[in-house]
Amino acid sequence: LYADFTKATGIRINRIEAGDEQLIERLKSAGAATPADVLLIVDAALLWQAQQLGLFQPVKSAVLDERIPAKYRDPDGNWFGFSYRARVIVYNKAMVDRADVASYEALAAPKNRGRICSRSGSHPYNLSLLGSQIAHLGLPGAEAWAKGVVANFARAPKGGDTDQIKAVAAGECAIAITNSYYYARLMRSAQPADREVVAKTALVFPDQNGVGTHVNVSGAGVMKHAPNRQHAIRFLEYLASYDAQRYFADGNNEWPVVASVKIANPALEALGTFKIDP
Repeated sequence: LYADFTKATGIRINRIEAGDEQLIERLKSAGAATPADVLLIVDAALLWQAQQLGLFQPVKSAVLDERIPAKYRDPDGNWFGFSYRARVIVYNKAMVDRADVASYEALAAPKNRGRICSRSGSHPYNLSLLGSQIAHLGLPGAEAWAKGVVANFARAPKGGDTDQIKAVAAGECAIAITNSYYYARLMRSAQPADREVVAKTALVFPDQNGVGTHVNVSGAGVMKHAPNRQHAIRFLEYLASYDAQRYFADGNNEWPVVASVKIANPALEALGTFKIDP
């Protein structure tokens, strides 16, 4: 992805990779002295956090405005989403009836008592899901839902989303909340243990008969003190190009935000299309 950009433009990229929160903290500490031009991270919650800290500068780009739907970018141009994932439900096929996990609401139902595994509720992925529940149910309704989900835990939250999926396959719990790309990654794995996990489980896009499934983005913004502002904007515009969208989305097992892009990811094709919560 990065080499193709350099080949097309002659602009060399120096890449530093770390956890999203680590990157935000590092940029916050560096302030105006940062050499960074672009921050590329996951989840609108973290993009918003970076924006609130004043790390981004607004970008006006006809290319980005045309190619990236408004719902996947900040209205003031502080950040842009380039691919999206779904917050889905995975269940053990031998332990759970699919109808019992057809919605997020079902996660709080008494019939699922003692069945659910989840990573920490303070993680941005779960905070964003709770944010969508607040939008739909209001604060009291979302709080009641969250308490119902917690009451249905099979064990205390621990680990990441892949750990929850593997716990479901092992029968440690019967239901898990996960981002779709973790499951797609297991589907694409050649490891026998991963294939066994997939064989024992199934994935549900929640609320297909209601508001639709919660989605979130991987995105980027240009840094407030970017030394190479125009190059940074060109890189973001490149990420919205047809070829880069395919490569980007295929590489992280997410869906491209540019609607005209056709993916060639067998796992995502197998999962099929779904109704998205707006």
